[in-house]
Amino acid sequence: MVLGGSRSGKSQFAEEIATRSDKRVTYIATAAIFDEEMAARVKLHRERRAKDWLTIEEERNVLEVLNQGGEGDIFLLDCATVWLSNLLFYQQSLAPNTPAQAIEKQLMAMVTDLTETTKSGLDLIVVSNEIGLGVVPEHYLGRLFRDLAGKANQLLATRADSVYLVVAGIPMEIKGGFPK
Repeated sequence: MVLGGSRSGKSQFAEEIATRSDKRVTYIATAAIFDEEMAARVKLHRERRAKDWLTIEEERNVLEVLNQGGEGDIFLLDCATVWLSNLLFYQQSLAPNTPAQAIEKQLMAMVTDLTETTKSGLDLIVVSNEIGLGVVPEHYLGRLFRDLAGKANQLLATRADSVYLVVAGIPMEIKGGFPK
């Protein structure tokens, strides 16, 4: 697991880990493009990626993509918080009056399922934003997302063999060790 703030270098570090694995890499990109600024961000990520990696752009059905993998495969999920926000907004569009506890239960079940995918022998590198260090969001949905992301990061980090926090482009090991 690779955590960090916006533009911290977390994706680049995760890509370095994937490259060093010498395995076939499947890159799962979760960002939806709704404006020019996001299109520019996605373009930078696409250009930086190794040309021999398989890239799957999937905003919500990440678990289906991972279920196609098996022993010896390595997946790089970039990023878990974008995936969660996609799921949260999708849930809100389907049922806008769903209580926060029900949303949290549903989405955390999906995060738990994500942590279980490695039982099939595939390797998973998860990039995630550390968003809980800032101000408390003014809007209910922003607070729900911040809390959900924090709980998801805790679960993912607990189940991960290695966890890194990237700050200003510098990765700091907070659990485990650099994969061989």
